[in-house]
Amino acid sequence: MSDAAPRILRAERVSRHYAMGSAVIRAVDEVSLEVGAGEFVALLGSSGSGKSTLLNLMGGLDRPTSGAMVVAGRDLATLGAEELARYRRHSVGMIFQSFNLVPRMTVEENLELPLRLAEVERGERRARVEEALDRVGLQARLRHRPSELSGGEQQRVAIARALVNRPTILLADEPTGNLDSRTGTEILTLIEEINRASGTTVVLVTHEEARADRIAKRKIFLADGRLVEERKPN
Repeated sequence: MSDAAPRILRAERVSRHYAMGSAVIRAVDEVSLEVGAGEFVALLGSSGSGKSTLLNLMGGLDRPTSGAMVVAGRDLATLGAEELARYRRHSVGMIFQSFNLVPRMTVEENLELPLRLAEVERGERRARVEEALDRVGLQARLRHRPSELSGGEQQRVAIARALVNRPTILLADEPTGNLDSRTGTEILTLIEEINRASGTTVVLVTHEEARADRIAKRKIFLADGRLVEERKPN
């Protein structure tokens, strides 16, 4: 983490273990790390290394078995269900590999959904939707449904949806996994531009170190649920 950047996220010996019969799966095992405000960090490791589980803990989608996940001074493990939902609605945006768009909804309706959940006033919702689509270059797709869009366009809509509530942290879990190489590069470039232009903190899960080298400011490597190395891109 840059010494100049104030810390926005801190994991303190955080663990997430699962019982499978008599066995214990240590998906995340006593990981400690810090992320500075406005930083772009890549989480790397092979399948099963704990990257996505750690990201879900950061996003409040899962609770740690032990340890603390502190975001903007709040330990997510201590928040009640309502407070945690508020955190997910207002402070963090998440992008997934599978887009997770609602098929029957138009692009506009997909983007408006998190605004409704956050109880944003009707008069402001349209402006926020247009602002988010402008950032990803899809203003002309407002009335289209996901099935009418390419994979790259669907992921851009998913990014716009993640940004529509103006989060301070953007968490991206293998956002290029379902895209061809060229489109994947375009999506990562877009995320990098969002980080640079708005100062939004980005944590990206990927297994492609070469791509992380081009856009991330710091790489964190996981193996078997543990943090094994941190380094700057080559």
